[in-house]
Formats: sequence, C-alpha cells, structure tokens
Amino acid sequence: MLAVWAVSTLTMLVLAGALPDFRLQSADGSTATQIAVTAALGAGMFGLLSSLAWPLLVRALLLVPALVLGLLVFFLNGSLLLLALWVNPSGQGEAAPETAVVVAAVMSAVASATGGALAVRDDDAYRRRLYRLADRRRRHARGRPGPAGPGALFLQLDGVGHDVLEAAMDKGLMPTVARWLGRPAAGATRVPPTPRPTHRLTPWRTDWSSQTGASQLGILHGTNHDVPAFRWYEKDSREVMVCNRPSSAAELQRRAIDRTGDGGLLTVDGASRGNLFSGGADQLALVLSIAARRDRRNRSRAGYFAYFSDPANAVRTAFSFVADVLRETGQSTRARFAGQRPRVKRGGLYPFIRAFATVVERDVVVAAVIGDMFAGRAAIYADLVAYDEVAHHSGPHSRDAEQVLERLDRSLALIAQVAEHAPRAYRIVLLSDHGQSPGETFLGRYGLTLGSLVRAGCGLPVPRRAERTHSGAEARAAVRAALRIPVEEGVEEYRPTRRSEPIVLASGNLGLVSFPDVPHRMSREEMDARHPALLSTLANHPGIGFVLVHSEKHGGVVLGAHGAEIPVDELSDEHPGPLADFGPGAADAVRRTHTFPHVADIMVNSWYDPAEGEVLAFEEQIGSHGGLGGCQSRPFLLSPLALSAPVEEDEQLTGAEQIHRVLRRWLRESNGPQVPLPAHTDAPDRGAGNRATGHEGPAPAKTQNPADA
Repeated sequence: MLAVWAVSTLTMLVLAGALPDFRLQSADGSTATQIAVTAALGAGMFGLLSSLAWPLLVRALLLVPALVLGLLVFFLNGSLLLLALWVNPSGQGEAAPETAVVVAAVMSAVASATGGALAVRDDDAYRRRLYRLADRRRRHARGRPGPAGPGALFLQLDGVGHDVLEAAMDKGLMPTVARWLGRPAAGATRVPPTPRPTHRLTPWRTDWSSQTGASQLGILHGTNHDVPAFRWYEKDSREVMVCNRPSSAAELQRRAIDRTGDGGLLTVDGASRGNLFSGGADQLALVLSIAARRDRRNRSRAGYFAYFSDPANAVRTAFSFVADVLRETGQSTRARFAGQRPRVKRGGLYPFIRAFATVVERDVVVAAVIGDMFAGRAAIYADLVAYDEVAHHSGPHSRDAEQVLERLDRSLALIAQVAEHAPRAYRIVLLSDHGQSPGETFLGRYGLTLGSLVRAGCGLPVPRRAERTHSGAEARAAVRAALRIPVEEGVEEYRPTRRSEPIVLASGNLGLVSFPDVPHRMSREEMDARHPALLSTLANHPGIGFVLVHSEKHGGVVLGAHGAEIPVDELSDEHPGPLADFGPGAADAVRRTHTFPHVADIMVNSWYDPAEGEVLAFEEQIGSHGGLGGCQSRPFLLSPLALSAPVEEDEQLTGAEQIHRVLRRWLRESNGPQVPLPAHTDAPDRGAGNRATGHEGPAPAKTQNPADA
C-alpha cells in the first residue's frame, strides 16, 4: 500500500506538470512542499475511497454483464480519484472536465500496474493474505466443534482430454499434476528423486453427446437422459434447447431431479462454482441453471461481488484481463501471417470473451473454492473453462492452449497449498467432462455448411456459393435423379412446400436435422417419400461418418456410405458396421441415444480419421466436441489413492452417470452415511468397492498426508 501510494503521488505530480488544465496548487501559488502534500493527500484519499466505496459500486453493478464489469474497473477507479481530489483537505487540486478523464485513466493504470507488479505476480503475498483470512476464521470458530472427516473437492478442467493431460505432463507444463502422479519433473537438468504418487489417473468414455451439458448434468445430477446434443429442437414445445442458455439449463436440471428423485451430488453441505448446474448445493456462484432467478439467495452473480468487492482482486483481474486480450490479439495475428491451417476467425469480441474465460471466471472460481475450503464445506464442485474456450479457436494441441494449461496448473498448486490451512483435510479429485478432437471445419473443407447440404438434398434453394461447390452439385444431381427430373430442366423446377423445410443444428461434429411440421419423430420411410435423395446424400457424403434414423420396419437404423444400413440392435463392438472407425463403445452410445424422446429426426456424425484423430466440425471450431470421434470422447478422472479405485482394472468407466455414482461413493467414504446413496439411474454402479454386500461404507483407513489435498 505504501508503494502504491508513493507511486500514485509521483504520478499525480508529473501529470500536474505536464497537463495545463490540471493543477495541484491554488491560484495565488504554493510552495513545493504544499504541492507535494496536496498530491499525497489526493492519492491517499483515492486509496481510502477505493477501499470504502468500491464494494458498494460493485454491488450496484451486479446487473451489468460480467464481461462489461471487468472493463469498468479502470474507469471506476478513475472516478474515485476525481472524488478524492474534490474532498482533498488541502483544497488545492482541480482539473478541467476534459482533462479529468485523462488524469483518471492514467492514475488508474499506474495504480493497477504498480499493484500488479508488487502483488499480482507475487503468489507468496497472495497466499499470506489467504493465511491471515484462515487464521481470522479459526479464531472466530474457536471452541466450536470442527468438521468431521475430510472434505471432497472436485475440480473440472473443462475440455481437457486424457491425451492432452498426458502430453502436458510430458512437456513439463503441469508439474503439480505430475507430482500428484509421482512422475519426475519433465525438462529438469538434474534428475530429482521421483515423488511418491498420491493420485491415480483413469480415463473414461463419454456418451455420444460429448459436451459439458450432457456430461455435467450426468455427473452432478445422476442422469443425462434425453440430452442428445449441445442444442436440439423439441417438437412438443417447438423450442430449441441450448445447454448453456439459462432457461434451458434450469429446465434440464428440473427434468433430471424429477427423473432421479434426488437433488444431486452436492446436497449435503455442498458448493457449486462456475457450473451449468447446481448439483443440489446450497452455496452457489456463477451457476447457469439459477441465472434466471432473481431472488436474493440465488443471484447468479453473487460470486462476482464476493470477489470484486476486494479492490486488490479487482486490480489483479483487470490487469490480467487486459494482458490476455493483448496476448490473444498477438497470437491470432501471428497465426494469420504464418498462414496457419486450419484456422478460424478470432476477431470481433472473441479476445474479450476469451479473456473473460481465462482470467475473470478462473480468478472468481478459484477464489470461491478457496473460500469454501476455509469454510470447511464437505463437497465442492467447480468448473474451470479456460482451456476449452481457447482450444476451440486455437486447436487442442496448440501453443496457445498449452499456455492456458500452464496457468491452470498454477491455480491447482495454489488451491493445494491453501488446502493445507483449511479447517479440514481435503481430497482433491481432478476430472474433465470431455476432450477435444482437432480438425478443420466442414465448411472449410467442402465450401458449404451442413445446413446447406441438407437443403440441397431436400431440393430447397441454397446460397449461390454453396451451389457452386462439388457437394452442392452432387446433392442437386441426386435430387434430380430421385425425382426423375431431366438434367436440362434443373433442380429449380422442383419446389417443395415450406412445410418440409428442416431445422439443422450443430453441436461440434454432431449435426441434428428435424422437420418441425411432423409432430413425431419422422421415420426413414416418411423422409424417403418426401425427400427421396436426402438420406443417401448425407450417408454417402465423404465428410459424414454415419447417420442415425428411425425406421418403421427395423427401429433405429445406422446408415453409412455405399448403401450400408444396419439396425442399431445388431451393432456391437465385434460387428460395428459404419461405426468401425469410432472405436469400442460407439454402438452402445448410439443405441442409448436412439431411445431418447427428443432425439432428432436425423442424427449426423461427421467423418473421423483414426490415424490422425481428426474430425470435421459443423461449427466454426478447429477443436471441437459433441459427437463421436477421437479424443473428444476420452476425458480423465484423477483421484487420490486414499479413495477406493473408481473401477476394477479390467473395467472401463463409461458415461457421466457412472462418474456420478463413483463420486457419490467417494463422498460416503469421506463423510459417512449422511451422504445419500447414488440416485436411481439407467445402469447399475460397476465401481470398485464392497460389491459382495453392496455396502458403501468408508474405505479402509489410510494415513492422511498433505499431498492428498
């Protein structure tokens, strides 16, 4: 504080000498000493007002979008400076209105830079502040009974696949995680002793819908039934559901609770931070499913107030926010000049959206988790979305994404160190909800979107650019052949009614086609009668791996190239048919999704190259997820050895619902029988434990060591 005060005073003196409309002396003159005192008092009043008025300003700004809130930090600090000059006891500071904006901006920037240089980059200083907070809470809690048993902290690294985590440890990007697994530090000139492992790493396999909405709903609430994709059309309500839309998230959570009859994973003294769903927790911050609620208890932005009410946090995050915007601008410029391929547009608001995910949300969520640990809460689940956002636009294996992993590892190290001062021991479980698969976009490779291809296959008008592509020409030729229209007449002679125009939605490399005028799931026979070329156009396109439709004769049917057609009931890992390239478990995942009430009329999964691990995204993403194909379906689960193994060695962790049951079992091992049994789901728990009796009691006692946290 003294350093910031001194630098602010010097800055004010320099500005007073450089700007003609800014004075620190009265009209009849002042001595140098009086001018210095005026500057010091002005800077001191600014600091005092920041500590007193800043929390009130942040509370007033809770209705402002969180992205805008981060950008207002400098302006609000400058406004407080002008107020400080006005109430200065010396009465010798004044500035013209047009100059006041410049003075406020410069003073705010200098104070932020000074605080950043002295405190933001000093993790020891930050930890000391946290330790003082912990000691204060311990003094308040003296004489009260402490929490029983260790707590559980579930940290979700959004979008980090098992292969990405392994590669990051091999490159030395995530030393904290490597230390937990007992692996030597990569890149060290001297070989240190190998640390004793405290965690185990287990890969798991997602459902067909490999995205946060389906995975996190299953993990937190025990079921992701009827979530076929990230976005889909529901014919009964005539609405498009989108997993990251507050109203949709609230509805999905309500459906899950109704199906399981249980509030969720975090119903016993739980906290949910930065998630799509609450998990039944009482302590909520940045939870999307309650974002639409307006009552005081469930304000979605309460976490922002708790964090930004501390001016030091506001400065810390604003400083890093601006730095990340500049970092993204530089990285995208280098990629463009280097001719990097594949590449997507990264201009407009994206640098600010990225900085919000990689800085603002990370800082707020980490601070909330630290507060939860100091409060001794039994179960905490938090999502860190930074990597997922960057990997979508830069690629899952890019240097940009690797730098984000490095910063996330530092956050993990900070949380682990703070856990040593919490009122109870914490077992940290690190997991991901899905991975990401690289590859160019469908549009980039073929010159038209999936929507245009579907419209061409239906004989509907498409954009002129799509008409000129090879895929568009083939689709029009297929329509002409199916309808027996002479080539010279052209496809324009066929004008289907508007009732047949489809709704085409994309979820990564998974496409969904629905016909809204048909109240039920349209059958293959109905589609062939209405659009005889559509299904063959999709199934035979080189950018499409397979298509799932409903048949009146066979039930679910998977269509592939060259006329392949196999009922889903006949598919298996031994006889995968068109799913051969997608690996084990693909048939079960497709068969399960086929049973969902709101599955689309046509489910389209993109092509997948097993050799390169690449898919084709139907969205503008070069790192995508949402369907089957490669690393997107292989996330990880990293758990302390103090907990029972998630599954037996010869078993495969499959689906978010099984992850929910494993986490429930671990909560009971840590906190005893007060944690409810796993909610009812579609499959039995095949996790490790006392399977002979079905009893889910605590694991055998083990020596607790700091590394468990």
